[in-house]
Amino acid sequence: MASKLQQLQNMAVQASQFVTKNGTAYYKQLLEQNKQHIVHPPTLVKCQELSKQLLYTRLARNNIFPFPSYVGPSCATVLQKSLHIPGRYESFRKELEGVKHIWKNRNELKVEDVGIAALFGLELYAWFCVGEIAGRGFTFTGYYV
Repeated sequence: MASKLQQLQNMAVQASQFVTKNGTAYYKQLLEQNKQHIVHPPTLVKCQELSKQLLYTRLARNNIFPFPSYVGPSCATVLQKSLHIPGRYESFRKELEGVKHIWKNRNELKVEDVGIAALFGLELYAWFCVGEIAGRGFTFTGYYV
């Protein structure tokens, strides 16, 4: 056990020395190769503009939802852009179909499956509580005003 620990420590030291020796050169080379993507000067306005471009490009990437004709064209466009997050819609649809299938065959459920679902619900509630505590500034009693 001690020999394995010593080997691991030696490997960590070698990796640290390699990064220390070659890290700066690699960083400079990476920046030089990608200098066309660097925005000068990096202002707050330009950063906000780029983040909006990225967001709306990702939203407009897919056109999945066919909207009925009684929905106006501008309303349909807004709805489509707000609902097109690539890949997530398909995943949600598959999960929903799985839940529907389980609900149809709920008489065939095993105790283990119900227990797993209950634990998942409990975990979901626990993460909600953690988010609430974080939102309060990591206090249990309430918000600082």
